[in-house]
This record gives sequence, structure tokens and C-alpha cells, in this order.
Amino acid sequence: MRRTRRSSSRLRIVPVLGLLAALLLPLGLTFAPRATAAPAAEPVRVMPLGDSITGSPGCWRAVLWNRLLNSGYTDVDFVGTLPPQGCGQAHDGDNEGHGGELVTNVADQNLLPGRLAATRPDIVVMHFGTNDVWSSIPPDRILAAYTKLVTQMRASNPDMRILVAQLIPMNPGSCAACAQRVVDFNARIPDWARATGTERSPITVVDQWTGFSTAADTYDGVHPNASGDNKIAARWFPALAAVLDTGVPQDPGGPGDPGGPAACTARFRAVSTWQGGYQAEVTVTNTSASAASGWSATVSPANGARIGQVWNGTFSTAADGTATVTNAAWNGALAPGASATFGFVATAPATGGAPAATVTCTAKSSAN
Repeated sequence: MRRTRRSSSRLRIVPVLGLLAALLLPLGLTFAPRATAAPAAEPVRVMPLGDSITGSPGCWRAVLWNRLLNSGYTDVDFVGTLPPQGCGQAHDGDNEGHGGELVTNVADQNLLPGRLAATRPDIVVMHFGTNDVWSSIPPDRILAAYTKLVTQMRASNPDMRILVAQLIPMNPGSCAACAQRVVDFNARIPDWARATGTERSPITVVDQWTGFSTAADTYDGVHPNASGDNKIAARWFPALAAVLDTGVPQDPGGPGDPGGPAACTARFRAVSTWQGGYQAEVTVTNTSASAASGWSATVSPANGARIGQVWNGTFSTAADGTATVTNAAWNGALAPGASATFGFVATAPATGGAPAATVTCTAKSSAN
């Protein structure tokens, strides 16, 4: 990762100037010290996030970087735990594009928080899910992984700006069904983004599919060639430039700091099951050292289940079945180490298997 530093250098008046001023005072003259230099603002940190299309070598990043520079965006820092991987042109190559990764695995194994902590992005540019689609993972599960990653991004930075791609087309020789799977998955992304975006942390959908040809713009039906890199960069540029023009809040407080979220954990437990449904509960625990004044939890039921009733909280449900549950008026305040539990009833297919769900949470510090 290329490290950026906030400049702390200030012009100092050396002792000899103080002596000179003392000598001039009897003559009625004064010596005005020079003004101190203001500290330079940090560049806006942008994380390119995805799989091999982003990182191996992901030369659209080089094209995008140079287009930003040539357009006057000189205060941008691409960040990631992975180094540059070539591309034949100078650029800031730090990235988070791990070849072969599935977004569902990244979510299930909680790989993203450590990467966020190491790089502290202000903006995430995400093209992620190609390997999941290739592996025939259902769109509901991929979008649940998206939701978990977004929750983790906002835990790292409550003001995170997120750009999410509708995936480029895919037509490998070994997967005849992949082309249609990409179409079907991409069709779900706009509704997911509308349901998941917030005013403080908006999600922008960037159409990388339209006008992209696997025959002309990839070298293997999946990975972009030079023509594909140019097309991908051209689609990212106006969306990223618009976010940069709007301005990005920087240096968010850490968990428990004023202005930042308190840390929390969420735990799922099935209470009872029956044919076609089950009852479960989720326990939210404040794991920070400061009190929390409120909390919300994201519940993504597995195997096609849908939440239909919640108590001890209020909820809304996205098109993919992911539910967001917010504390009730009487159970939002949590002292350090304290917990609150809400329950729900879900309907489930008869062949859905044992109840399961991915749950995450965010908590609001009482200092907010």
C-alpha cells in the first residue's frame, strides 16, 4: 500500500530572528514573523475491490488513474494491500483485487475488515462476483455478501462512498450458462443498491455490462484486453469524478469515538422450526468501551427464507430478502458489554434445510 501522510511541517522562526527583533525594537522597528504553512489535506483514498478482473493485472486501473490525473484530479490515492502488477504505464497500482476470490467467501470469512483497517479508504470501487456467478451461486446469496461487505465498509468509515459495477459480460468456453447468469445477476443490482444505500453512505451503480463485448473486449471470454480496459475505465471515470467533485468527508472517528460508530457483534439463534418456517432471535452486543445510543442489524436468511414478522425492533426488507432491523425506542441504549435481543418469524421452502442466516450490526455511539 502506498502510504500517505498528513503534512505536519510548519515554518518556524529560528532563535536568531527573535534576537534580531529585540535589537530593532529600540529603533522603533518591528520584525514580523512569516505566517506558518497550513497542513496539507490528505488525498482521497480510493480502494479498487474485486477479483482478477480488478487485480491481475487489472490494467483498467492504470487507465483510470491516468485519466484522473490528466483531468486535474491530483489529490487521489489508490489504496489496497496488494501491490501493482504491471500494465506498462506509470500509475498508482495499489489495489484489493484478489485473483480467484469469491465475494461470498470474502463475506463468510470476514476478510474485508482487516483490509479496510490497513488502507482506510474513503471510496470503494467494486467489481466483484464474477467467480460467484461462474460457480452458479444464487444471486440472493451474492447480494447478501454485498450487503455484509457494505456494512463492514460503513463500520470502517460511516461516510463511505461506494461504487458498485454491474459486471462485465462473461462467456468462457467452459461455461455456456455463464452469459445468462451475469445478465440475471446484474438485473438485481439496482434494486439492491436502492435498498442498501443511505444518504450518508450512498451507493452508485455503474453499468459495466452495456456495450462490452466478450469477443472484442476480452482475451478469454472473461478477462478484459486493452480495449476492455479502456471501456471499463471510461465507465468508472464519470461516476468516480462525480463523487470526487461532491467532496468526501475524511478522517472518521474510530469505533467509540465521537462521530463514529460503537463496535458491536450480532449472533443468530434458531428457536423453533416447523414445516415451511421457523422462529429465531438475534442478539446484538455492544463490544466497544463506550455506550451506544442505538443499533441496527442486517439479517440475510439462507436458503430462500424470508422474514415476515419482527418483535423488539422495527424492520424493512430488501428485494433479495435481506432485512434491516432497527432498535425499538426502549432497547437502543446499550452500555459497554450490554446486549439487546430481537426475534422474528421467517417462512422457508420445505427443502430449505436447517435455519441459518448471516447477521451483522452497527451501533451508534452515545457521543453522536
